[in-house]
Amino acid sequence: MTRPTEHEVLAAVLQIRCGALQVLAWQRARPPDSGRWALPGGLLGDDEDVERSVRRQLAEKVDVREVTHVEQIAVFSRPDRVPGTRRIATAFLGLVPSDADPAVPADTAWHPLAAPPATALEKAAFDHAAIVDDARDRLRAKLSYTNLGFALAPREFTISALRDLYAAALGHPVSATNLQRVLTRRRVLEPTGAMAPPGPAGGRPAALFRFTERTLRVTDAFAVLRPPGEGARTAVP
Repeated sequence: MTRPTEHEVLAAVLQIRCGALQVLAWQRARPPDSGRWALPGGLLGDDEDVERSVRRQLAEKVDVREVTHVEQIAVFSRPDRVPGTRRIATAFLGLVPSDADPAVPADTAWHPLAAPPATALEKAAFDHAAIVDDARDRLRAKLSYTNLGFALAPREFTISALRDLYAAALGHPVSATNLQRVLTRRRVLEPTGAMAPPGPAGGRPAALFRFTERTLRVTDAFAVLRPPGEGARTAVP
């Protein structure tokens, strides 16, 4: 007998929080996989396309409305990925800027992502850890060759603050000077003309910058942001 098939959308929502790349997940209260952490999402509505559905699910189920970028990353269709009715999942990457602090339900929390090769989300339900891994890899790749940093950063920021965001997302150190040079050459950044307030230690105020665009654009199709000392294509050593 043919199994019925359902179509769900899931979102790996990532944000730099407390200096670390983190993912949003909710704890399942019912079987199957009760007690495990799951990505937000749900069944595709009859009158929805997949992107409209995932944005609705995020707003309704975990009250996340400050998503600055959403993109489809993969379709997960292994017949045994969930027990019972066969369920095909269209998975998305969602990004929230670092200065946002969305209110989430009591059963939902942010989880720091472990470095590879460990799983990105411990005690994850079904195949959700693999989805998180794919989302993190997509983010890191696109930070190399697009202007996607706009989706992680506040509207205005210092170069050192932007460096910290890139380092947390990429998982390796980044030079603030070279980051500014590379992104300025790509016409991704522009100064606001304003200065950041001095920190507790005083010192010279730092200039504030912003991204020239807040929509995705390819800036260098062959660039790879590698750690210091790992080859000629290292754009930000």
